[in-house]
Amino acid sequence: MNGWVLLAIAVVVLVVVVVRRVRGEPLNARDLWVPPVVLTGIGLWILAHTSGLRPADHTWLLGGALLGVTLGYLRGRFVVVFARAGFLWQRYTGRTFAVVAGTLLLMAAFGLLATRLGMRPEARPIQLSIGLSFLGESLAVTLRGRSLGVPFAPERS
Repeated sequence: MNGWVLLAIAVVVLVVVVVRRVRGEPLNARDLWVPPVVLTGIGLWILAHTSGLRPADHTWLLGGALLGVTLGYLRGRFVVVFARAGFLWQRYTGRTFAVVAGTLLLMAAFGLLATRLGMRPEARPIQLSIGLSFLGESLAVTLRGRSLGVPFAPERS
């Protein structure tokens, strides 16, 4: 599959997820976990089909993955999780977007540093970065939701 097509898919998924979360939405496990798992899977698929990765690429990739999950988890701590109609809901706020801006700057700085110190850009698929970040966010939101003792919302039909 063409890299531009995969990037477009990632952007569409990202926009849909963010718009729904700004408006507030019932929090169900499928909507929370499937998009980041799909994006991470696409990123890993791209990475698996990237030839000539060097040990330095793997090291920077691991560091970027850990940073992405950690920053996503931090962002998830700023997502409002609440009970409505007997189920969990979530909503992004202005504070969430402030954290998003900060994490984007940190990830951009990390990527620039990695590239300047020898990591090849094709060893950093954007889909993988976005997916891992949302995995971290999903973990934080899930833990916060579980602490409320309210069930996830049912799947939409």
